[in-house]
Amino acid sequence: QVQLVESGGGLVQAGDSLRLSCAASGQTFSTYGMGWFRQAPGKEREFVAAIGWSGDSINYADSVKGRFTISRDNAKNTVYLQMNGLKPEDTAVYYCAADRSGYAHALQNLYDYWGQGTQVTVSS
Repeated sequence: QVQLVESGGGLVQAGDSLRLSCAASGQTFSTYGMGWFRQAPGKEREFVAAIGWSGDSINYADSVKGRFTISRDNAKNTVYLQMNGLKPEDTAVYYCAADRSGYAHALQNLYDYWGQGTQVTVSS
């Protein structure tokens, strides 16, 4: 069992930056693929970014390419999402998720564990 706890959300203005963190419990974090997803009010949860177990495989949604960067520190059992150039349409609850296969999947149903989410609000 893996527990995931997100942090770093908040209220910012358009153009600002935020860094989200997701801390994982357990000794197998380094073998998991990790993903970030988001859900805006009234919308389905959608893929944002994913990183494979070694950090060599990375996948981004088109809407965040060039603005967001996913990274991981296996020594700290933590995955990060650096968000630059934030836009009002980035407003959502952001979730991190862990995939036992170790791959950088974009499909939600391939992830085994989910955090509770952290709110990101971007004002115009």
